Amino acid sequence: MSSDRASHLSGKAIITLAPALLASCVALGQSDNPAANRTDAPASGQASNQNARPTVSLTISAAASLQNALLEIEPLFEARYPDIDVFYNWGGSGTLQRQIEQGAPADIFFSASAMQMSALVEQNLVEERSQQVLFTNQLVLIAPPGSSLTKLEDLAQLGKSQKIAAGEFRSVPAGQYTQATLNSFRLLPKLDNKIVFFNNVRGVLSAVESGQVAAGFVYATDAQLSEQIKVVATVPLPAHPPIEYPIAILQRSGHPQAAQQYVDFLTAPAALEIFQHFGFIAELDS
Repeated sequence: MSSDRASHLSGKAIITLAPALLASCVALGQSDNPAANRTDAPASGQASNQNARPTVSLTISAAASLQNALLEIEPLFEARYPDIDVFYNWGGSGTLQRQIEQGAPADIFFSASAMQMSALVEQNLVEERSQQVLFTNQLVLIAPPGSSLTKLEDLAQLGKSQKIAAGEFRSVPAGQYTQATLNSFRLLPKLDNKIVFFNNVRGVLSAVESGQVAAGFVYATDAQLSEQIKVVATVPLPAHPPIEYPIAILQRSGHPQAAQQYVDFLTAPAALEIFQHFGFIAELDS
């Protein structure tokens, strides 16, 4: 990442979704309470100044893998729409889905999987007509720089004490893509007792960076952020379903017009350039 980009990201309050201790086997850093994961939330009891403060606040529940790109796009959007202030609630798409189902306040859901979005459409919690797939991604196998792994099949040769990090199979899209991949390569029965589960891909990335595990599965966009890992292999399709990032406006949004302006801005040339810098693949014809 360039110094300009790193400087901008450090200027915003960012929630780090750290992994839990390896012995716990599941990262507990992500809460089902959106207030624990939201950035830039207004201070309680803060005096309002109609002349100085934006008139509309949007809350975006977004997959953790989108964090760097969206934070870099945010000041561009707010410069274009100074009357709209944007706040983010980061997390695994499954966790965000549950929060929305439980009534958490949000205007937009930006998921890393079509499955979580479809579940909310079926419950009439998002505006189906606003739903669209903006980007795709790739799943990669990563390892520490000194690893001897050179291909996916090498995972079967790991020692007894060596572990593999992955997103939770039940709720984390990256974990579901990992499960499909291991099944496709007929590796899951051999590796089932070696997998350490995390609540999001950033937890997996951190575990590999720290050397807690021998390998892990993350998105290509996450791997691109780190100089402390190597990409062993990119998982080919159709070993897993396509990795799609759908976005939609929630039915309960109090600011649907501002929400649509935000969604539209994500496909503007300046925003697309940022997404592409972070490795996302535009799917504007979907």
